Amino acid sequence: MNGTATNRELDARCVNAIRFLAADAIQRANSGHPGLPMGAAPAAFVLWQRFLRHNPKNPHWLNRDRFVLSAGHGSMLAYALLHLTGYDSMPMAEIERFRQWGSRAPGHPENALTPGIEVTTGPLGQGIANAVGIAIAEAHLAARLNKPGLPIVDHRTFVLLGDGCMMEGISHEACSLAGHLKLGKLVALYDDNRITIDGPTSLAFSEDVTKRFEAYGWRVLAVEDGDRDLGAIEAALDAATRDDGRPTLIRVRTTIGFGAPNKANTSDAHGSPLGAAEIAAARKALGWEHAPFSIPEDVRSHMLTAVARGEALEKAWTELVAEHRRRHPEDAAAFAALVSGEPPRDLLAALPSYKAGDKPAATRSHSGTCLNALATVVPGLIGGSADLAPSNKTLLKGSPDFSAANHAGRNLRFGVREHAMGAICNGIALHGSGLVPYCATFLVFADYMRGAIRVSALSGAGVIYAMTHDSVAVGEDGPTHQPVEHVASLRLIPELTVIRPADGNETSGAYAVAVARRHGPTLLALSRQDVPNLAGTSAEGVLRGAYVISGDEGVPRIILIGTGAELGLCAAAAERLRAEGIAVRVVSMPSFELFEATDAAYRESVLPAAVRARLSVEAGSTFGWSKWVGDRGAAIGIDRFGASAPGEECLARLGFTVENVVSAAKALL
Repeated sequence: MNGTATNRELDARCVNAIRFLAADAIQRANSGHPGLPMGAAPAAFVLWQRFLRHNPKNPHWLNRDRFVLSAGHGSMLAYALLHLTGYDSMPMAEIERFRQWGSRAPGHPENALTPGIEVTTGPLGQGIANAVGIAIAEAHLAARLNKPGLPIVDHRTFVLLGDGCMMEGISHEACSLAGHLKLGKLVALYDDNRITIDGPTSLAFSEDVTKRFEAYGWRVLAVEDGDRDLGAIEAALDAATRDDGRPTLIRVRTTIGFGAPNKANTSDAHGSPLGAAEIAAARKALGWEHAPFSIPEDVRSHMLTAVARGEALEKAWTELVAEHRRRHPEDAAAFAALVSGEPPRDLLAALPSYKAGDKPAATRSHSGTCLNALATVVPGLIGGSADLAPSNKTLLKGSPDFSAANHAGRNLRFGVREHAMGAICNGIALHGSGLVPYCATFLVFADYMRGAIRVSALSGAGVIYAMTHDSVAVGEDGPTHQPVEHVASLRLIPELTVIRPADGNETSGAYAVAVARRHGPTLLALSRQDVPNLAGTSAEGVLRGAYVISGDEGVPRIILIGTGAELGLCAAAAERLRAEGIAVRVVSMPSFELFEATDAAYRESVLPAAVRARLSVEAGSTFGWSKWVGDRGAAIGIDRFGASAPGEECLARLGFTVENVVSAAKALL
C-alpha cells in the first residue's frame, strides 16, 4: 500500500498515539517495556499504514502480509497497532488490562490468544526465525500454486527485531539460511537503538551488522533518523518491496524511549514503566495533550482506513482465486484441499503395517518409510533434517530440494542449525496454509532446539519432530551423543506429545497421531538400532498412548511396561516368567500424554489398580515413571551418563538384558 503522506502533522499525531497508548498501558500495569514502542513507533506506523496488506476484519485472510514482532518484549507496539487499525481482538478494554489475568494483551505476544498476532515471540531471536519459516511457506506455495497472471499466493513477511535478537545465535542461523535460499519477500526492520538492559550495546556488541547481513546474501538499507523522518522510512520500505531476489534488512536508527526527557536513550527506558512524572514530561515534550487511553478522532479515523483498504484487498484476491478456479480447476481443487489443513480421512490406511516376525528394522527406518508414504497423501508435508538426512531417514524420494532455484521442492536442507530449524518449522506451521512441517536431528540435540520446541507447544504449532538415535544404543559415539534425560525432560513440556514407538506398527501409529494433530507439536523418539516387529503391537494402540500387547487373559501378578526398543525386552522376559508359571501382562506405553488423555476406565483396564507389582523398562532417565509403576513398583532405566562402547554392550552393562528384567520382576514378587 505504497503512498505519500498528505498530512505530515496528522501522521506525527498517529505516531504519538501509538507511543502514548503503549506507555500508558505499561504505566497502568506497572510492568512492561516502553522503550521499544516509543522508539519504533514511526517505522511501525509507516509499515502498517502504507505497506502492510492486511484485513483487520479478517485476521486469517490467507494472502495477508505477515508482521512478526521478534522483539516481543515490545508487545504494546503490536497491541496499539491492532487496536488503532480496527482489529476486533484488541478493543481499548484489553489495552487497559495489559499484562493482567485473562487479557488478550499479555506481556509477550501469543498467537493462540490474540487474533492478529501471527506467532508467539519473546525469547529473542525466535521471531526472526519464525519469519524465515513464514517466508519459506509463502515461497513454496507460490511456486507450486501460482499460474501466469494469477498469483493467488503473493504476500510479504515483515519482521521487527532489535539488538537482542541480533545477538542471539538463532538469528545468525536463520538469517544465514534465508539469504542462501533467496527469500526475496522477507523484509526485516532492525530497531537499531543500541541499548539493552545492561546499558549501551557497546558493552558486548560491536560487529558490523551491515557487513554481516551482506555476507549472508541480504540487501541492506539504512534510515539514519528513524525517530522523525517518516519519508526516509517510507522510501526504504518502498525499495524493500521491490523484490530483487534477496531478503532485505532495513537498519532504522532509533532512540529507545523517544520523547521521555530523562530516560530516552538509556537502559531505564527498556524494561520498566517510565513513571507518572516522566510520562507527563514526555507528553509535554511531544505536545501530546490527551488523557491516557484517549485517542483523538482524527487519529482514529486516519488509522481505521486500514479496514476499508483491507476489505478491498481481500475482495480483489477472492476474485483472483475465483478466476484461478475457473481457468485451472484441478489446481484449484488441490489448493483448496491443501489450505483446508484437513488430514486424509483414513491416515492409518496410508501407512505401512507389519506382522510379527517381519524383518527387523530401526524405528528411524520405519519413520522414513512413513514419511514417504505420507508424502503421497499429505500434499502439505514438507521438511528435513539438520544435516543428518541419511541418518534421520527424512528425505522424501522423488521430490527435489527446496532451494534458491526451486522453491517448489519439499525437502528442506536446514544445515547444522537445530535451534533455527525448530523455529523455522514453527513459522511454516503457523503460516496457516495447511503445510505440515517436520524436522529431524539426533535426540540428544533436542537440547539445542528446546527453546523452539517449547514455543511450538505454547503457540499450538503443528510441527513434527523426528528425533533419532534415542538411547545409549548409539554406542561408540559416547555420552556426548547418547541421550539419557531427554525423553523424560521433553515429557515435562505442556502440550507437547512425546511418542517413543517400539516397532513398525507403532511408528505408523505415531505418524497418524502427528499428522492429525494440527494444533500442537508431536515429538517422535526413534531408535538407531534394529528392533523386531512384535506380536500384539498395533498402530491403533498408539492412538491411546498405552495398551496391552500380551497377557490380557485375566488379572496378572505383575505388569511389565515398556517403550521403544525396550518393549522387546519386556516381551521376551514375559515369556520366561510365564514358563515359570507367573501370570504377566506386557503393556506398551509409547506416549504418556496420549494415555493420560484417555478416560479413567480405559486406564484402569490397562493398568489395574489392584496389580501393584509393576516394572517399567526404558533406556533413559527413570524420572516420571513413579506415576505409572506406583509405590510398589520399580523402574529399570539410566540415571547416569552412558559410555563409548558398542551399543549392545552399553545396553547390557547398564542392565538392559532379558535376564535383568526377569530378575527385577521376580524381586517385585
